[in-house]
Amino acid sequence: MTAIDFSSFVDKLSQASGETILPFFRTSLAIDNKLTGGFDPVTVADRAAEDAMRALIRQNFPEHGILGEERGSEHIDAEYVWVLDPIDGTKSFISGMVAWGTLIGLMRFGEPVFGVMHQPFTREHFSGDGGAARYRGPAGPRDLRVRACASLSDAVLFTTSPLLMNDADRAQFGKVEKAVKLSRYGGDCYAYCMLAAGNIDLVIETELKAHDIVPLIPIITGAGGIVTTWEGGPAHNGGRIIAAGDKRTHAAAMAMVRS
Repeated sequence: MTAIDFSSFVDKLSQASGETILPFFRTSLAIDNKLTGGFDPVTVADRAAEDAMRALIRQNFPEHGILGEERGSEHIDAEYVWVLDPIDGTKSFISGMVAWGTLIGLMRFGEPVFGVMHQPFTREHFSGDGGAARYRGPAGPRDLRVRACASLSDAVLFTTSPLLMNDADRAQFGKVEKAVKLSRYGGDCYAYCMLAAGNIDLVIETELKAHDIVPLIPIITGAGGIVTTWEGGPAHNGGRIIAAGDKRTHAAAMAMVRS
């Protein structure tokens, strides 16, 4: 059984998540803070959506493991492990902005093999299996492909916010920011999908968790891009991440943040 066999099931997970989340979007809802000394919001929509997806996975694939942002992990030593982030971009969600989405990833033997970013409000669906990446949305379906970008001076750079970085990492990020053509903040998972779609060239982040990045890796690599840690290693455990559409831009940015 290959990852592509799960694509129709992932559509069911996306639909269940979207149907659970949308009634809460742009409404007055209670917000809890998960972070002492900072602000890491979570809502009933996050928890309910993850519960809905977990229930479907347990019903259809009881032998599979699950790693979710809100409900923790179970059976993560299984051959297949689902990685769930019900609302990536909760700060945008609670602000009524559309730069959020449901992330659904599938790992096999510890490696990302399939990923989806589903935005139910805009009715957009980004998916990839590492070999190809696809888009569905109001403008119709199409293949996703990164764009060429030979140098940092031509690059459009995104990060969710430099304020999420520690002082040392922010200083390194600042070196790249000064070198690029355009730097913008915000986006969360949406920025990575715009990279896969060929609209931006570079995303640099820190402090990511596995659920933040695993579902996005097969989309980016399937579109022809590259995503690693700042040190050039595998990104699926999170941490400090560089994603790029062009290997030349990736190499230049990695050299700069490590200098």
